[in-house]
Amino acid sequence: MRLSWNSYRMTPITEVAGRRVPLSNLDKVIHPASGTTKGEILHYYATVAGAILPHLRERPVSFLRYPDGPAGALFFTKNPPPGTPSWVRTVPVPHTDDPGARQVVLDGLAPLMWAANLVVEFHTPQWTAAEPGVADRLVLDLDPGEPAGLPECCAVALWLRERLAADGLDAYAKTSGAKGLHLLVPIAPTPSAAVSAYAKGLALAGEAGLPELVLHRMKRALRPGKVFVDHSQNAAAKTTATPYTLRARALPTVSTPVTWDEVESAARGGEGLVFLPDDIAGRLARHGELLAPLTDPGRDRPPLP
Repeated sequence: MRLSWNSYRMTPITEVAGRRVPLSNLDKVIHPASGTTKGEILHYYATVAGAILPHLRERPVSFLRYPDGPAGALFFTKNPPPGTPSWVRTVPVPHTDDPGARQVVLDGLAPLMWAANLVVEFHTPQWTAAEPGVADRLVLDLDPGEPAGLPECCAVALWLRERLAADGLDAYAKTSGAKGLHLLVPIAPTPSAAVSAYAKGLALAGEAGLPELVLHRMKRALRPGKVFVDHSQNAAAKTTATPYTLRARALPTVSTPVTWDEVESAARGGEGLVFLPDDIAGRLARHGELLAPLTDPGRDRPPLP
């Protein structure tokens, strides 16, 4: 990839992995609280491509676009955006009212940089294009209702980790990039409906085990001071923020894999788990790719009980 930059002020990329990728408005400030420009966003994705691409490959991607920053218009789209290059792969997605619908799959550096130039959050389902509606991972989105916050989410995550381990399942954690925490569990390919049912059972078990803290229903009136264990993202039609995606917030927070030691520390009220683009390369150097078990094709994936 031909790249050049000076103090993060990048010149347009003209060629990426043999593809011409026109870039635009590199000096435009997208995240005003940090002054982060579009060029810096592109630099971030180029830097972490090796980590994010395994989580994007073979999964139809949905985009939350915010080209004028998080305070501007935000729109969620599953359809290939107008002007999608012919070399960006698309796949049929049957879980839609439109039988001819297709979605983008980002299977290399050039497609990743083309998509990043649109200024998007990346969202992916729990299944791959080869087996639509057959999940190879389970996700639980832990969403706190004020005054509950990240420490409470981490306490719930630790409880759920033990509960999953009792069923022979390994859980991995990442920040949502917003207020909460995501737990991801590699599983043997299982119909999404069955995964959804099991995930709902986990949320109900959490509510029974930690009634003062856990909620399995989304109803807003019940949320204050509790952690909503959102099991719904296991449905075939739902998506979750992809690991390492930037989020459309005032600060460019990253949905970042974290260690269980970090989760335990945060549960005790220790250091918070908020990460920005400049943090990620150092974390990868220190910890490696903490979610690698989710994308390792040679790893045995246990069945749901």
